Amino acid sequence: MNILRPLSPHLPIYKPQLTSTFPISHRYLRGFPSHYSFVFYLLCLKIGLICFTYENFYQFFFFSSKLILISVEITALALSYHLYNGVRHLLTDFSGFLFLRIGRKRSNAMDTMTDHHQ
Repeated sequence: MNILRPLSPHLPIYKPQLTSTFPISHRYLRGFPSHYSFVFYLLCLKIGLICFTYENFYQFFFFSSKLILISVEITALALSYHLYNGVRHLLTDFSGFLFLRIGRKRSNAMDTMTDHHQ
């Protein structure tokens, strides 16, 4: 009788829980838009006209302007994901964990479907 068991049974090694991964990604992606806006604030508003007199500064802005569209898209994606998770957390808090119960039912149904194949 060969039973596959995890080495540490108290940790969910084989299947990560959504309730533990969403808050981590929510906090991580909260920092990206704030960091991007802070760097933009420092470069454009605080440096002023002093740095615009240097040729190297113009070259830096010429080459970095190619990446602005990509970084704005990544920032918008991170911000929308952050807002979606914030609304989901509020709905979960005020609905009496209705979404967690639905998710648990779905995961239990998936577990029963996969248990028959073993």
